[in-house]
Amino acid sequence: MQNWDWNNGEKNIADIDKINQQYPGIQEFVVSPDGESIAAVVKKGTDEFTALVNGEEWPDIFEKLWYLRYLGDGRLTGLVRIDDQWTLAVDKVPWDERFYFAWDPKVSANGESIAILYKRDDMCGICMNDKPWEEGFLMIREYCISPDGKHTAATVQVQALKEADIFGYFEGVWSVALDGKAWDEKFVNTWAPVFSDDSSSVAVEIRTDICDYSIAKNGKTWAESFGCVWEPVFRPGNGSVIVPVRTGGAWTLAEEGKIIWNSRFTQMWKQKFSPDGKKLAVVAAPEMGRWTIVVDDKPWNSRFKEMVMEPVFSPDSGSTAALVKDDGRWSIAVDGKVWNEFHDMLWDPVYSPDGKNVFAKAQDGGKFYLITNGKRYKDTYEMIWDPVFSPDGSQVMLRYIKDGKYIRKIAKIEDLI
Repeated sequence: MQNWDWNNGEKNIADIDKINQQYPGIQEFVVSPDGESIAAVVKKGTDEFTALVNGEEWPDIFEKLWYLRYLGDGRLTGLVRIDDQWTLAVDKVPWDERFYFAWDPKVSANGESIAILYKRDDMCGICMNDKPWEEGFLMIREYCISPDGKHTAATVQVQALKEADIFGYFEGVWSVALDGKAWDEKFVNTWAPVFSDDSSSVAVEIRTDICDYSIAKNGKTWAESFGCVWEPVFRPGNGSVIVPVRTGGAWTLAEEGKIIWNSRFTQMWKQKFSPDGKKLAVVAAPEMGRWTIVVDDKPWNSRFKEMVMEPVFSPDSGSTAALVKDDGRWSIAVDGKVWNEFHDMLWDPVYSPDGKNVFAKAQDGGKFYLITNGKRYKDTYEMIWDPVFSPDGSQVMLRYIKDGKYIRKIAKIEDLI
């Protein structure tokens, strides 16, 4: 980011109207993190697809190409089908490995590793950096990559079942595979694996009986069980696991099996730590059909009838914001205070580096807008992507399509608020 062009002004990157006229089919446009490139999957003919970057095609034609995405370092990836087999292409070059099917590409937190789920020879696994697991499994659900980019973990079915074998099912047929090797322990169900920050531990939701749920960490199950649990997270620094649990007919938070919050809610999920690791926020329902954000066991005063999305902390950890929905329209609440305007659609809030300003993209009546601190910026767009702040926080990069052109614009933050 330090090396990006932060000189004020506009760059006309690509003629979108011209591109739309050239091809019989164009999928969703995606833009690079630095704003210098815009890409899309384009259809050239029957079973002929390629990627278009700033108006220039990739050299190869594929039978299928989908889920085109930029990585944080600017590399462009897409799932491609070649000779009836799937793989991942990274910056024009397909991996050597081929699969009956491939899906759900992910990148590690440090950006060094890319992985996909695959099915081959009726077995499923993970392929990371073009190297598949040595062992495959009957089924695979969710997976994760360690923050250091060296390991993968997934929930997998490790034992086959005969038709209607309910008793065999409740003996446990699901587990977790770490780098392709399954834990010895088996469970009725497993969900939502997650690595610790230091990449040394894996935690997962488990179901141990008809109505008993708990957490397993590195293959060892908590002694405590609950009526239900949601996705676990690791507390930064000490490696303990925190998870929403249902106990006594209500929801609260547990750490390593022990209840840590006094409050009880009718529902709770999407817990998230602040950047400094000192605050913990969740989405919760203090009463049936009324949602809010709770920070360190203290709920916001505001309540919302339809939806509250996961909390977003400011970079300095001093503020919390979230998307909220009432009566079919969206707004953003910052520390419990709701912006005055509601919109047809709104995307996640983006804090400035100093935490003083909150930006978001919005859509109303088919047009896109930039919202700054709850106020609609004067310009309208055919499409706009999330704003990006310069390292010193004084400038904002806007990436948008306007009048049929893709524009990259650098503006001073005071000119937008």
